[in-house]
Amino acid sequence: MQRCFGIIASFFGLTAVMLGAFGTHALRGVIPDTSFAIFQTGVQYQFYHALALLGIAALSAQREHFPLRIAGWAFVVGIVFFSGSLYLIALAGLQIFGAVAPIGGLALMVGWSALAISFWHKA
Repeated sequence: MQRCFGIIASFFGLTAVMLGAFGTHALRGVIPDTSFAIFQTGVQYQFYHALALLGIAALSAQREHFPLRIAGWAFVVGIVFFSGSLYLIALAGLQIFGAVAPIGGLALMVGWSALAISFWHKA
């Protein structure tokens, strides 16, 4: 799990930096301010949870614990669904993806809950 989550976290961190730079330098003033704010929220959540996933990768080097795996995969799903839907809403105006964002948000909450459980129950 350590290697897998480390690679995924690194990819999400890299793309968050790239998307943040793209947003700042290419989108500001081109898309409406509300769309820009939505895009930036996606970038922020992606970056925060990439760091959390990196932490899970580090923890999994010390111990394999089922809740850690749940947390890691929940963060992956949450980033894809939450941030991904915000990118689609902001860039393509696909408002239908507003219904997908809560699924991603729920996955992120599951991830944080599973991480708490992992700390509560020592492996």
